[in-house]
Amino acid sequence: MQTVRSRRVLGAVLALFMTASASAQSSRPAAVQSPRVYVLDGGVLASETARYRLTDADVQEVPISVASFLIVHPRGVLLWDAGAVADHERGGDIGYEQRLVRKDGAERFVKLGKTLTSQLAAAGYKPSDVNYLALSHYHWDHTADANMFAGATWLASKIEHDAMFSADPPGGARPETFTALKNAKTTLITTPDYDVFGDGTVVIKQASGHTEGHAVLYVKLANTGPLVISGDLYHYPAERTLHRLPTFEYSEEQTAKSREAIEAFITRSKSQLWIQHDLVHHRTLKKSPEYYD
Repeated sequence: MQTVRSRRVLGAVLALFMTASASAQSSRPAAVQSPRVYVLDGGVLASETARYRLTDADVQEVPISVASFLIVHPRGVLLWDAGAVADHERGGDIGYEQRLVRKDGAERFVKLGKTLTSQLAAAGYKPSDVNYLALSHYHWDHTADANMFAGATWLASKIEHDAMFSADPPGGARPETFTALKNAKTTLITTPDYDVFGDGTVVIKQASGHTEGHAVLYVKLANTGPLVISGDLYHYPAERTLHRLPTFEYSEEQTAKSREAIEAFITRSKSQLWIQHDLVHHRTLKKSPEYYD
């Protein structure tokens, strides 16, 4: 009698284990056959065109967008940039204007979009599903939720990494948003190009000048074609057409050289340029859970 009861208990435990295992399997994102890009909307940042040596008449919209991008590849998942307002410090819902203070004391105001985690979830992903984190640079409006991805491998240029964790981090940063990365598994990039997945479809390209180790991201998509996602190489299209540089570059000379090199690459590779802060273009892009492939 005891044996029969034991078998029943064992069977029930086994059934529970198999159910839990199947549930875990079903919760995993489906595998992809080729790279895809999910556009994540981080809200709208108040701006001043004079900071970019432009006038309001030079641009279609003065405010600028905040964007992050989830790149899903057959060999893993990369998050490019982490927004301006961390999910845990949001003061209100969508459209709420949040005040933030940079390390140098400068105030910035952002009208909130959806939470980053909700946009990942809409695409079928959790922060723990992200294998790699890459930041175009350390400015506050690109690092807000970086600590959430300290379990991923951080891909960072050595010079940018060293600036972020120097004794006196740069004023345009909010160092508290990336403290957890100090102990994260990190790949320090010391080459002009870094091929994330080893097949040439997702490449971090150094484009320094805006910060010490600023970078852009190249993604080759089967249907959409090749893209260059700009980081802060440009903020407004008018910077590109009028050849204007922001007033707050780490090195204006290096930014000019980086722009020239990336423009040449865009021509050679026949890539589209997505200016991350271009609010007009950003509004036209499909957002998660839709994607580009």
